[in-house]
Amino acid sequence: MTGTGAPASQPLIKIDGLVKAYQALRPLRIAAFAVDRGDRIVLSGLDEHAAELFVYLVTGAALPDEGTVTVAGHDTRDIATDTEWLSSLDRFGIVTHRAILLEGMTVAANLALPLTVAIDPLADDVRARVGREASDVGLPADRLDRPAGELSPVERLRAHLARSVAVGPELVMLEHPTAPLDQGEQSSAFGQTLKTLSENRGFGWIAISEDEAFAAACGGDRRRLDAATGKIGPVKSGWKKWFS
Repeated sequence: MTGTGAPASQPLIKIDGLVKAYQALRPLRIAAFAVDRGDRIVLSGLDEHAAELFVYLVTGAALPDEGTVTVAGHDTRDIATDTEWLSSLDRFGIVTHRAILLEGMTVAANLALPLTVAIDPLADDVRARVGREASDVGLPADRLDRPAGELSPVERLRAHLARSVAVGPELVMLEHPTAPLDQGEQSSAFGQTLKTLSENRGFGWIAISEDEAFAAACGGDRRRLDAATGKIGPVKSGWKKWFS
């Protein structure tokens, strides 16, 4: 942890009146959205490109055309230097299929990258830490010395999760994490891993996903974005959804 957490009196993330162009005639709109540290949310209604843009906006890599995004009480427009941006970014872990694994290097070396630049060879303490991280995300120990290019889709996802939580973020953001998986047993298993890991380590998360099996297993508070209005509300299930 960086010690830069938001005071308990304010949300970690607060979005108001956000409009950001990302497709012709179809901006991303979010009327209001607040996320406290420790919240666990499954957010639907964002396609792949909108999910990517959402992460960019929260991390300050992109700025809204209208409205505000505040992180720990600070408007992302006020980030003025690389140092300030990196300090804000340290609050977040990101699970995205856009992230790069060095395919020819071992899985262990890839998992060590958030922890050290000395990965050839790995120091004994780093190797032990990598082993614990792999175990916590359900990545088999016998995969650690294999090239990352040999990982299956579900193993790659677990490797991305391990890297995202390695340095103790306050909040992890996941962009359609289970999209490449068999959205049934594999999705449920990953959802349970995320639930257990976040409970054990105390971090919050926002998973942007349409995967019902994953959403049911991870135990997050389900919300949905109405793209036309920008309103985010609870997901209704069963007969209630027909009267929303």
